[in-house]
Amino acid sequence: MARPLRIEYPGAFYHITSRGNKRLPIFDNDLDRKHFLNLLANTCTTFNWRCHAYCLMNNHYHLLIETLEANLAEGMRNLNGIYTQDFNYHHHTVGHLLQGRYKAFLIEAETYLQEVVRYIVLNPVRAKLVNKPERWKWSNYAATSGLIAPPKFLTIDTTLRNFSKIITKAKKQYKDFVYDGIGQPSPFEEASANRILGSPQFIDAIWNKVKISSQITEIPLTERLIGRPTLADIFDQNDSLQERNQGIFLARQKCAYSITQIASHLKLQRSTVSAIFNNLLKSDNRRPDPV
Repeated sequence: MARPLRIEYPGAFYHITSRGNKRLPIFDNDLDRKHFLNLLANTCTTFNWRCHAYCLMNNHYHLLIETLEANLAEGMRNLNGIYTQDFNYHHHTVGHLLQGRYKAFLIEAETYLQEVVRYIVLNPVRAKLVNKPERWKWSNYAATSGLIAPPKFLTIDTTLRNFSKIITKAKKQYKDFVYDGIGQPSPFEEASANRILGSPQFIDAIWNKVKISSQITEIPLTERLIGRPTLADIFDQNDSLQERNQGIFLARQKCAYSITQIASHLKLQRSTVSAIFNNLLKSDNRRPDPV
């Protein structure tokens, strides 16, 4: 199966996680964690990233990164590649340290930034490694809440200003918000199966940003449409024929479902769905994407 295309654009926010191969530890000791954070700091400087949150667990890590340039993949090759080489050198090991590719969820910051920030720092609590987030020294929680000075690579202003313009009040509200999240479900339960956490409007905007990706023919279109909803998501809330027809256009043109798949879901003749789509396509004055 072809690898899905990474959606990259200036100003994008990503929740990134990478796990150890066979779920083995990627940090054997505190020196490993310190070294990783130094590499993260260098990566942020070199690639013009902003790190808004992080948490280093035992066999994986979490980051919330804002890329001011469209360079997520390049920066991650640098971060994971150098760390793997250094880990193998210092521990006299060889081979893959990390399990496959890193996972990157594209985040709608206006809607989900706070939820993701909270999710990241509560990882050690969910894993029952500590009972309070401040007791895990390898996350940004202590720095963002004002318990310690933040490292230079960590950006805390974006998180705090979502709570209050008064810094002391913002830190207090941030602490309360994090503690209120203990025992709450993961925000990623609301994410699409293809790693976009955002509203339908955000997903549509992302599709428009990466419309040019439809020209990359070596990657199957269904792999490129990273945020596509299911047919049930598109059609089950339709209250009129006009909404249904617009759903047909969306499902075929942007989501790359076949006419046969759409017709089967709607229990219509294939010729009927094809005619509806072609009429809308003419009025929209666009060519269909190749499938």
